Amino acid sequence: MFDPWHFVLFVSAAGVLALMPGPGIFYVAARTLAGGRGEGLASSFGTGLGGLVHIVAGAVGVSAIVMASAEAFAALKIVGAAYLIYLGVKTWRDAGAAPELGGGPAMGAPRAFKEGMIVEALNPKTAAFFLAFLPQFVVPADGNVALQFIVLGAVSVTLNTAADVVVTYAASAVRDRLAARPGIIRRMRQGSGGILCALGVTLALAKRPA
Repeated sequence: MFDPWHFVLFVSAAGVLALMPGPGIFYVAARTLAGGRGEGLASSFGTGLGGLVHIVAGAVGVSAIVMASAEAFAALKIVGAAYLIYLGVKTWRDAGAAPELGGGPAMGAPRAFKEGMIVEALNPKTAAFFLAFLPQFVVPADGNVALQFIVLGAVSVTLNTAADVVVTYAASAVRDRLAARPGIIRRMRQGSGGILCALGVTLALAKRPA
């Protein structure tokens, strides 16, 4: 389906983009600092699944419709931003509820996975990115454009998730070093809530790509 050199070029470009700090990385880092490694890993795989939702939607044309409609883009953006801000406020309010680490995540991996998936699936900027980036590496002459889009998208999401996992372990290491200082852990959780709120505001202010 893909010319080897063409595919290597895509993986290289997607890999560089995956390593660039962005909302996804900051979200996963915030979740890890707030709830620990288990919660961070669950969030990483949840956002990965949310990214695959955009890939499939883009392959069947749904994302293109959303990008073309100002009303649909605004609605998805507002819902996604409101959800992020809600998570941020809740994280801030719950910061002092369990200052000791105790070895377990604050909300549990299943819930962190679900929330990560919802956050990413409701982010129209992710859809815009895939619609702008992936078609550059799709070759219509090779046939089955939708399948090419899905394969390239799956590779991109895998690289993004791998980067998120690395960030999770790094943030977890920082958190573990501060395990004996509950006051700092509480402030880290509050800071994580602030990051989530900031991501929500950033999404709310995002403009629809021309």
